[in-house]
Amino acid sequence: MEKINQIYVNGEFITPHGTETFDLISPVTNQKTGEVVLGDETDTKLAIAAAKEAFKSFRKTTVAERVTYLEHLHEAVSKKEEELVKIMVSEYGGTLKFSKASVKNAIDSFTNMIEVLKTFEFQRIVGKSKVRLESLGVVGIITPWNASNSFICNKFATAIAAGCTVVVKPSEMSAAQTQLLLHCFHEAGLPKGVFNLVNGLGNVVGAEITRNPDVAKISFTGSTLTGKIIAKGAIDTMKRVTLELGGKSPNLILDDADLEKAIPAAVFGAYMNSGQACIAPTRLLVPENKLEEVNALAKAAAALVQVGNPMNEQTHVGPMVSIKQYERVQDYIRTGMEEGATLLAGGTGKPDGLQDGNFVKATIFTNVRNDMRIAREEIFGPVLSIITYKTEEEAIAIANDTTYGLSAYISSTDLSHANRVAEQLEAGRVVINEFKHDPLAPFGGFKQSGIGREFGVYGLETYLETKAILD
Repeated sequence: MEKINQIYVNGEFITPHGTETFDLISPVTNQKTGEVVLGDETDTKLAIAAAKEAFKSFRKTTVAERVTYLEHLHEAVSKKEEELVKIMVSEYGGTLKFSKASVKNAIDSFTNMIEVLKTFEFQRIVGKSKVRLESLGVVGIITPWNASNSFICNKFATAIAAGCTVVVKPSEMSAAQTQLLLHCFHEAGLPKGVFNLVNGLGNVVGAEITRNPDVAKISFTGSTLTGKIIAKGAIDTMKRVTLELGGKSPNLILDDADLEKAIPAAVFGAYMNSGQACIAPTRLLVPENKLEEVNALAKAAAALVQVGNPMNEQTHVGPMVSIKQYERVQDYIRTGMEEGATLLAGGTGKPDGLQDGNFVKATIFTNVRNDMRIAREEIFGPVLSIITYKTEEEAIAIANDTTYGLSAYISSTDLSHANRVAEQLEAGRVVINEFKHDPLAPFGGFKQSGIGREFGVYGLETYLETKAILD
């Protein structure tokens, strides 16, 4: 059984001042696999002080020096790719396919930011003035459990590119993954204090990062509720914030779409990362006059979805991360039936032969109204809602009728048609046909899906402060 009893401060692995422990539980077996000692306010203040001291010199590094650090990080993390995948599957329960993609994204974060630095101008002439984009300072990075290392690497790569130092509070549920990543970062040979990490609870470590006046910015990925708490706390010291929050993404199947391609893709897409994804297209909007055909195709696709051992290459849906998350999804499935939606596939309970872990049946509801809770609230599990529309105008209205606005998806055989619809959707990222990712394109949400953007030039700029010099 693994015991993780060190945090990382000022370039060293140290024993935390905190003594509280958190049990690590396998989502596949619900058996304890280890425990992590949690840091406290004292540990967090120590990490922030180290980052603050390191910032004095790190802010003065050249672009070439930052590129070198990013290259070292890329090399160090790449060496552990297979181990990072394996530990993500075992600790989190992410499917092998998803975990490979997630770790690949983590590794690529460093080379992507190198690409951005090649052309980024930290000093520009605007009007008759000189404009400098300068490093913000210490950045507090707070990450969730559903793709922990990918989030940490992307945010940290951006901070390095900007000349910022960081203090990271990862999810305590990702402690084993984080520990391996820490050893990679340590091997990269960064200056002391540039990277610091404290395992701990959000209401302890996260709260100190949020209120501490020596933290200039917070980059948070997680729930909208927690994001609001962070935003309220950050305002006292006027921290800059980047918040990538929840979603209830629509998938518009336009009337000219090829249903035999679009519907199976929509079903499998809704189950990305076992449904534990803020960008998952969990509202499927289809023409009312094609509902019968859509239902048949969706039901057939659901029958092909394999729920089970995440280490199996053929598995599409692994376990929910915890018993709490499993019970949350079960509650929503019961709610959907109580609200009058038609259960097309799946339902409550665990799939046959999977009683030990937190496994949920691949579930589809049809005849869903957009005012139902299953259509409005983020479930974070393998549950898809099919909603009909009469006209394209109504489809766009339904898609936009949500408090969220992180991602949206469109299926159409006419690309110009799809682009016209995309321009009318209230979402930070719109994906047309298939599921694509562009690591240099901005990513973030409209409305309650967040504030600010990540990735590429737009992400880098949020770690910088703008200064105009009039001489």
